[in-house]
Amino acid sequence: MQIPNADYLERTGSKNLGARLWRLPPASANTLHRHLCAEEFYFVLEGTGRMRVGTQTLTVPRYGGVLVGPDQLRQVFNDTREDVLWLIIGAPEELELLPTAATRPDLSKIYPVDPTQLPDELEGVQWPPSTSSHSS
Repeated sequence: MQIPNADYLERTGSKNLGARLWRLPPASANTLHRHLCAEEFYFVLEGTGRMRVGTQTLTVPRYGGVLVGPDQLRQVFNDTREDVLWLIIGAPEELELLPTAATRPDLSKIYPVDPTQLPDELEGVQWPPSTSSHSS
């Protein structure tokens, strides 16, 4: 049985800690982002993880982990042929800490560049995949 993506923060109601399972299929990535105050711990449960932290590209073996500090750009991606299952542990969203959070948060603090930007290893991949349907 495959474990789907899940956000356990919502299920527990925790205000200080979150845990997510992310299954990344081949040729996919999450958003390039950073956090203002929170550290995140990325742990590979299945497959071989690939991620960029700042200007470094890392390969994380199964049962290996990486701690990413606040204000560091990070993005997990999958340029392998197998699914990769990540356990990501960190703090909840920090939108309340952003300037003008009461009205419209300045998301450029978390997404300083295009969040859909893919790492060089996924050049030519369209992510997220197009949702347009083709009729015959």
